[in-house]
Amino acid sequence: MKPWILLDAAAVPGGGELRLYRHGDDFSIRVGADELMNSHAHGSEDALARLACERLGPRLRAQVLVGGLGMGFTAAAALRALAGDARVVVAELVEAVVAWNRGPLAGLAGRVLDDPRVEVRVGDVADQLRAARAAWDLVLLDVDNGPQGLTAEANSWLYGANGLARIRTALRPGGLLAVWSAVPDERFTRRLQQAGFQVEVVPARAHGGRGTRHVLWFARNGGRL
Repeated sequence: MKPWILLDAAAVPGGGELRLYRHGDDFSIRVGADELMNSHAHGSEDALARLACERLGPRLRAQVLVGGLGMGFTAAAALRALAGDARVVVAELVEAVVAWNRGPLAGLAGRVLDDPRVEVRVGDVADQLRAARAAWDLVLLDVDNGPQGLTAEANSWLYGANGLARIRTALRPGGLLAVWSAVPDERFTRRLQQAGFQVEVVPARAHGGRGTRHVLWFARNGGRL
């Protein structure tokens, strides 16, 4: 059996280390003992963006913020679902992840960073949200293994009352927040509702209709889903 080969490692601002592995044609990004993503199982990441865009509906020059580049699957699925006049900003905390997506991972999601609709901003997605007011039609968060800080402890702010209030301010009326998680979290559902969102929780499989069951939250800033 072929071993997993370490290709690169990069420090995460604030502590921790991301490691990129390859096993034949498969890739894995890990932090500590946790696997954040695997190129063989990205069905739920695809579903996060696809279902969010369906719920958002047609928008003229839609403005989309993607928190976390990962292997590019979430951004790629959003681009497939969005019109040609959309703008997608990807906020990625670790600069090396951007380099990986221009290098060994580039072909996985169809060279997503070459799409002219995409702009990459190296930094914390929370900074993009704090600086915005009624700026985004859609915010896709896939920066941790769920609504808690894993990649960076500071990310926990995003999923608390203050972070959710800030996200509502950053969204346009009727805009949508979509969050990916490896596991259910009823407390997060309640926090979304308490923050004033209209919430829908949807299960999604990691690999098409099979594999591990993940959880997606879709939260509307006013109106109904």
